[in-house]
Amino acid sequence: MREMLLRIFIVTVILYSPILVNGCAIPNSLFSEHAVLQRNMGVPVWGTARDGEKIRLEFDGQMVKTVARHGTWMVKLKPMKAGGPYTMRIISDTTIMINDIFVGEVWVCSGQSNMGFRMRQGVVNGDQEIADANYPLIRQFYVPYSASHQPVADTKGKWQVCTPESVKSFTAVGYFFARDLYKELNIPFGIIFSAVGGTPAECWTSKERLEQTPELKGIADDFDKSIDSYPDRLTKYKQDEPVLLEKYQLELKIARKDTTKPAPRKPMPPENPLSSSTAGGLYTGMIKPLQPFAIKGTIWYQGEANSKRAEQYKILFPTLIAEWRKEWGEGNFPFLFVQVAPWKGTGPEIREAQLLTWLKTPETAMAVTTDCGDAENIHPSLKQPVGLRLSLAARAIAYHETIEYSGPLYQSMSVQDSKVILSFTHQKQLIAKGGVLKGFKIAGADKKFVEATAEIQGDKVVVYSSRINAPVAVRYGWEFVPDVNLYNEADIPASPFRTDQDQ
Repeated sequence: MREMLLRIFIVTVILYSPILVNGCAIPNSLFSEHAVLQRNMGVPVWGTARDGEKIRLEFDGQMVKTVARHGTWMVKLKPMKAGGPYTMRIISDTTIMINDIFVGEVWVCSGQSNMGFRMRQGVVNGDQEIADANYPLIRQFYVPYSASHQPVADTKGKWQVCTPESVKSFTAVGYFFARDLYKELNIPFGIIFSAVGGTPAECWTSKERLEQTPELKGIADDFDKSIDSYPDRLTKYKQDEPVLLEKYQLELKIARKDTTKPAPRKPMPPENPLSSSTAGGLYTGMIKPLQPFAIKGTIWYQGEANSKRAEQYKILFPTLIAEWRKEWGEGNFPFLFVQVAPWKGTGPEIREAQLLTWLKTPETAMAVTTDCGDAENIHPSLKQPVGLRLSLAARAIAYHETIEYSGPLYQSMSVQDSKVILSFTHQKQLIAKGGVLKGFKIAGADKKFVEATAEIQGDKVVVYSSRINAPVAVRYGWEFVPDVNLYNEADIPASPFRTDQDQ
């Protein structure tokens, strides 16, 4: 049954695929008006054409040729310095001219809803930020939602120049990241906005990679089971639909009369798994089609949807990073991510999984957001520090500036009498912002953690409690909504941690 459904799905994709107009060569939508191309590296340019069509591409003094094969073509431009505007000419049976293209820096902005959070959605000081957003050399390429389990050739996205009007639809974190870097580097910046709210990381990892990873294979297996069971589930829904709708209408009438009762959810048929984002659907539909577009790196804000499976995330997240790097073919490009912000529904374990990913994965960095959260809202509106901290990480990791880009990072502990001495990296000076240091707990051998006194002594933090005579472990910010204030001289907060995570 699964094979039959798959064949039907493939036929549907083919029937509704775009048809070449007059056989002319058409570039991928990434190469359209207002585009930004990556500087200082070879730039692949590709598109569709009829088989055998000869294609010549001209750009910034370069001229490259190819012949279309199997309906597609690709050429590669030599590395270029930042600059523009340029016009790209694609000459085949017809000539296509694409204007207002710049060469600069390109970053992919991906993840779930906190990356998808747009400037118009209530950013702190949003009216002023939007009014000030007159940056014609910052451009955004928006990738429309597309969940697919079959190859997608083109996301059909569009580039927009940053203006006070257009910025309203920009990813807020991505915009602040690009703006802060633009102010430092003064070159064009392109951000590729490919994010979907509520999505776990397995949606952004290919099904094939999930199948190849023993700890993640169960996700792919569950997807296959959902395909097998879909016909029966759909048949049952159709049989039950009249009764379900009747019950829904009755509950709706009651809810309208009694406003204290929540409105019922209208019955819906089960989703076809082959149209869902599950097990690689967003990777196939919204990331794979971008490859091998030349990029500098990625910023990523996701994890809330995996917070109940933090142990699995320790494998899943590094697997995602490794796959993106391998399939992009650029080596270990910078992958910078945000540690999820405090919220009453997100536990500390997912932050630890992200911290461990940073520590174990080369060319990555993590922006801590303990001071940017909202206990009552999973979508905090304070996005400026998030973008700023990502930009600091980019300057250090991607652009090799000698600057501090992280808050204090727990390194080791020792015990002296009844006190724990904590050492940190990423600090010249430890600071208890706003007063007395807080957020620390301590435990003895029974692992019952109690509130602790914590003091900065030189480059160490000393933690103790009169209730614990023989301490063995310390935790910092180990809460759903941590109340913490350990910073360094760069005004960047320390990540929550526990010294007993391997015990």
